[in-house]
Amino acid sequence: MNYEVKNVWSVLLRLYHWAFVLSIVALVVTGFYINNPWTNTTLEGNVPFPMATMRYLHFVAGYLFTAAVLIRIFLFIFGNKHERIMDILPVTSRNIKSLSTTLGYYSYVSDQHDSRLGHNVLAGIIYIVTLIAALFQLVGGFYMLYPEAGFWQVFGNTLFNSQQEGRFIHHLLMWYFIIFAFTHVYMVVWNDLKSPEGLVSSIFTGKKFKRKNV
Repeated sequence: MNYEVKNVWSVLLRLYHWAFVLSIVALVVTGFYINNPWTNTTLEGNVPFPMATMRYLHFVAGYLFTAAVLIRIFLFIFGNKHERIMDILPVTSRNIKSLSTTLGYYSYVSDQHDSRLGHNVLAGIIYIVTLIAALFQLVGGFYMLYPEAGFWQVFGNTLFNSQQEGRFIHHLLMWYFIIFAFTHVYMVVWNDLKSPEGLVSSIFTGKKFKRKNV
């Protein structure tokens, strides 16, 4: 069967993806430590202070996470046709059909596969929800990092009421990203095995394979 190579993901989107991945891994590991340290942190007077190191790594990863989110928002507006938000919102007949087809395909009700090169609409909706969660996460993080800064104090108090509530929501949202990451990897591999479009390799190369019309 003949396939043709199509450019789908820009370099900027691929950079966003891997920055997002690396920052989430670093934030989760350091976040667990900050929440419940598993080493002795009472000897900071004469040995390296592990809590300070973990907090520093958490802050650096938080800035990388923020940069990734801003890049994705930029691509939603100015990216190529596969990366823009209108390609994944269920507001057109084409996108609504994509959503219906994908739901049938994933539930094994239908063998029909959405052949679009970019994200299917179901995945796109989940990515939008994830981006909204990411915005809450980074606002909560900066609110805890700069509790007395005017902007973050007003914004944080408005969204979270208090630092304690902000910290609790911050921790809960971490679990959303953990579940999302495992589900995302599973679905990507599942799709790659079911449909030979090069889905896994595309996030490295930016290219997908489309079946030629005979």
